[in-house]
Amino acid sequence: MVMQLSADDLQRVTEAVAKAERESDGEIVTIVARRSDAYHDVALHYAILAMLLVPAWWAVVPQSWIDWWTGLLLGWNGELTRPIVMLAMFVKLIAAFLFVRLLLIWRPLRLALTPGATKSRRVHRRAVQLFRSSCELKTRGRTGVLIYLSLEEHRAEIVADRAIAEQVEADVWGEAMAVLVDEVKQGRAGQGLALAVEKVGAVLHRVLPAKHDNPDELPNRVILL
Repeated sequence: MVMQLSADDLQRVTEAVAKAERESDGEIVTIVARRSDAYHDVALHYAILAMLLVPAWWAVVPQSWIDWWTGLLLGWNGELTRPIVMLAMFVKLIAAFLFVRLLLIWRPLRLALTPGATKSRRVHRRAVQLFRSSCELKTRGRTGVLIYLSLEEHRAEIVADRAIAEQVEADVWGEAMAVLVDEVKQGRAGQGLALAVEKVGAVLHRVLPAKHDNPDELPNRVILL
């Protein structure tokens, strides 16, 4: 995260937030997280799938292979009894589970194998949680907006409080989301976040123009998690 967001980036975003809030009655909170979830359950699901593939492999493997392995392990006169078969199956099941589970301890691989829809759901869920703790009911007119960026997933969410959500359809934030994600993928997270703030500010200026009494109710700095 430090590599993707320099001190200059953080300052640029802070200034963009302050400018947007001066021009509207909305309050913008920016939160950047390294990731939104550890996805350990995904690793567990892959490990269980590997276990299920073991009996499937035994069902399709040629009999000649089984005979060859039997001769190699038990001798040519060896006989596969039920206890031996069940023990061999049990060992293979455990080995398959542990191999995949240990392999997916490496987070980059675990993240790469996580379905995109799962990442999107986890990022959205985390954004809603953070919105409820940092923005919701924290402004007198319920005019808070959260811009949430999850770096490792290359995903972002914009969540707005009631006074804004009642006037702005969710797809209106699409342009801000698109520029933010595109810049993050190019390694320019700070620039993308500042541009997204500007676009969100333009929407807020249109639906909630600044009033004479316009206090700064939420922090302008980027919150790093």
